[in-house]
Amino acid sequence: MARTINPFVVTGKIEPEYFCDRLEESARIIKSVTNGNNLVIISPRRMGKTGLIQFCYDKPEIRKEYYTFFIDVLHTSSLREFTYLLGREIYETLLPRSRKMANLFLQTIKSISGKFGFDPVTNLPVFNVELGDIERPEYTLEEIFQYLAKADKPCIVSIDEFQQVAKYPEKNIEALLRTHIQKMRNSNFIFAGSERHMMQEMFLSAARPFYHSADMLELKAIPIEKYVPFIVNHFEKRKRSINTENVEKVYNLFKGHTYYVQKTFNEAFADTPEGKECTPIMIQTAIDNIIASSDTIFREILSNIPEKQKELLYAIAKDGEAERITSAQFIKSHSLPSASSIQSACQKLLEKDLITEVNKVYSLTDKLFAMWINRIYGSSRNIW
Repeated sequence: MARTINPFVVTGKIEPEYFCDRLEESARIIKSVTNGNNLVIISPRRMGKTGLIQFCYDKPEIRKEYYTFFIDVLHTSSLREFTYLLGREIYETLLPRSRKMANLFLQTIKSISGKFGFDPVTNLPVFNVELGDIERPEYTLEEIFQYLAKADKPCIVSIDEFQQVAKYPEKNIEALLRTHIQKMRNSNFIFAGSERHMMQEMFLSAARPFYHSADMLELKAIPIEKYVPFIVNHFEKRKRSINTENVEKVYNLFKGHTYYVQKTFNEAFADTPEGKECTPIMIQTAIDNIIASSDTIFREILSNIPEKQKELLYAIAKDGEAERITSAQFIKSHSLPSASSIQSACQKLLEKDLITEVNKVYSLTDKLFAMWINRIYGSSRNIW
């Protein structure tokens, strides 16, 4: 009996059949990078940045004509780690595609090439360099950019969670990267980030090195009129049914957040037998499971937040979207301290990326976190 493929993919590569919309965004990305421009993509975490970039990389006009690289620097904390990730990604991507470029890597990256091991079967170098082997990261980074400049095809380099480089302890990292990148003639860069205020500051402030150096794309939720039929159709294709109104409820619950919508219907689809309807109880169970699976993580986050910041976090979570958070009405309705205390707490929560602000409207960055808080400290248990 053939295995039924779950059409709501939440991890790994997404085949075109299971990729919902993003036609305008993918066209915009491809147009920018293939016309010699760099691009900034800003969106909340897990809104689908990585999947969208990989989707564009798989387009024939990109796959055949360009070398493509992707690194996620969210968990890096120094230039050394950044350099290590970039070097490993470039070498391991090119090794199976171009023996010539793999050999050129060893010849160009002299500061660490002596640290490479060799595969006894293929007799090819293996990137088994340790982080500590990069003794002068700024020099190794310069060699990496020199190598990209010698590539026999144009290159596209995507750096996810790029705002992280602004947090490195080394000074002038943005200026260092900008200096290298602006010299590149055969490489274009995609800078993706989830901390909206930091990414805007990095690329829109005249005082920062990357000021106006790239096109801007803000990745928003897939429109409800696109997403709902996508979900309903995939149920129907596999001889299952789901009520359109129930899909709309989930979409609105998560404000169209790609990962949580996908995860909910991934679980609900798995619980729906062939020939049956996906019921509200099945969807509620799926959401309960998702919330429960994040309980430990959310408790750990709260344990590291001072009380005054927690008070504001709970208030914003309760409102869903909060305006005029220093007004007397907001302070009174949530029993908060002074306006100055709220301003200080707000700034800290923004820096931690726990809340986000769009047009002076504040909300929790992670919609599931907001739901979890309201369950723990509120009275709502169900969404139906």
